[in-house]
Amino acid sequence: MESDMDEMALLKQLLAEAVGDGTPAAEIDDDADIVNDIGIDSIQMITFLLSVEDALDVNLDFENLDLADLTSLRQFHTFVVSMRATAA
Repeated sequence: MESDMDEMALLKQLLAEAVGDGTPAAEIDDDADIVNDIGIDSIQMITFLLSVEDALDVNLDFENLDLADLTSLRQFHTFVVSMRATAA
C-alpha cells in the first residue's frame, strides 16, 4: 500500500489531469476545496472519481459521497481510505 503522502500526490495528479486547465499537480494545496477552489465541473468530477477508483483499486460508494467529502483534497483522501477499510 502506498503511503498517505504518495496517495495525496497521486490524487493531486489525477485531479490536475481531470480538470485539465494546466495547473501543475504540485500547486494544488491539500486543503483546496475541490469544487469551489479548483472549480471542477460535473463531467470532470466523474472523470476524477473514476480515475481514482482505477488508480487506487478502490470502489467508491457514490451513494455516500457527500459534498462535505469534497471540501478539501485531504478530506476526500479520508473518504477514499474509509472506502478501502470498508471493503477490507
